[in-house]
Amino acid sequence: MTAWILSLEGTPEGARIALLLALTSAFAHACFGALQKGRHDPWLSRGAIDSFMLLLSAPVALFLVPWPRGFEWLVMAGVMAIHLAYKIAMARAYSRAAYTVVYPVVRGVGPLATLAFAALFLGEHYVAIQWLGVAILSAAILALARLNFASSPQIGRMDLKAGLAWAFAGGLMVAIYTTFDAWAIRLMPDPFTFLAWFFLMTSLDFPLLLGYRLLKARQMPEAAAALALRGFVGALIAFVSFGGVMLGTRLGKVAEVSSLRETSTLFAAAIGWLLLGERSGPAKILLMGLIALGAILVQVA
Repeated sequence: MTAWILSLEGTPEGARIALLLALTSAFAHACFGALQKGRHDPWLSRGAIDSFMLLLSAPVALFLVPWPRGFEWLVMAGVMAIHLAYKIAMARAYSRAAYTVVYPVVRGVGPLATLAFAALFLGEHYVAIQWLGVAILSAAILALARLNFASSPQIGRMDLKAGLAWAFAGGLMVAIYTTFDAWAIRLMPDPFTFLAWFFLMTSLDFPLLLGYRLLKARQMPEAAAALALRGFVGALIAFVSFGGVMLGTRLGKVAEVSSLRETSTLFAAAIGWLLLGERSGPAKILLMGLIALGAILVQVA
């Protein structure tokens, strides 16, 4: 598998597979966000998910792939720190505001910042129409968040504003981790070695927070079995979501892959409509169309 992935780098077929990985990751990430914002406290949900990620990734990282060496340990430490900051921002955002308000803000802030970071730090070149496409995509996603915000109940406005602030911070962290992870996975000779250690090392933090919160509460949360199931399913989805987009950035341009991944907002809207009983009026449908248009412009250019 590794040899096949490496043989695709810099080829048209590799670029096509990168886009397919981005779309798969988009759907998985929308499901992942819905799971974290579900019936349980977001901190508990993320702790349960990371616990299963740790259990499932540890045997692979420790026994099946090479260990990081020298400078690679510093790279992985940077990955851990960035993703911890991202997870804290997301947990705080989901604790304060609705999923359909928070999620579009995070995904709307990320693409433009990612495009700028990729051009600045990774030396990738993008034409004007791609910048326009990302601008349309980001603006439409943020307008969707504004629409959801306006339709939210008036009660708890301060919490909503705090949730939006944390969501904005989460969006910036998305751009930072997308750029850093793309650099890191390209640095490693074997992308699957990076992914194995990525999932192991970035899942060490929230299980500790989960244990602390459970000890502090001195009791198991209600529906503990459901929380464990949510954690297991969430871990499997996370492997697809984060693993897919990182492999995509190894094969294709970072901003192209990340912008297509932001179509996760469309999948999130579908989840809200089909599973959460939310309704989509003409304005939301128009904005979803603009999101798709922005992503298409980035790829066509």
